Amino acid sequence: MSGLPVYRWRFAPDGYATRRQLRALGLRPGGQDVAAHLERPRRRRGPLVAYLYRVDLAKPVRPMTPARWAALAKANAARRVCPACRRDAEYVIPTSLGTCVPCAYPDLYDSDGSTP
Repeated sequence: MSGLPVYRWRFAPDGYATRRQLRALGLRPGGQDVAAHLERPRRRRGPLVAYLYRVDLAKPVRPMTPARWAALAKANAARRVCPACRRDAEYVIPTSLGTCVPCAYPDLYDSDGSTP
């Protein structure tokens, strides 16, 4: 690949971890480059590849500040507002529809969003 060590699935040495494994340990890559690759062979396609990072170079996860919590709440609230009718759908709008269910299927719902 790119001159990095390549290990078979489940045979990486200690001291390496994927992003998910780092996160479970309360760590993040912290700007370090990928240190190695894991490859899991597949029958009909190319191998699945996972990137490994060195645990000793990883940094702690940054704590959530009140401003970050507020921004996250605002972003999640925006995902619930229908762009067509501007109502709070009380659920996250599916990206496959792009609007709330009553706007996506108007023939199945009354004008107030209730079923007939």
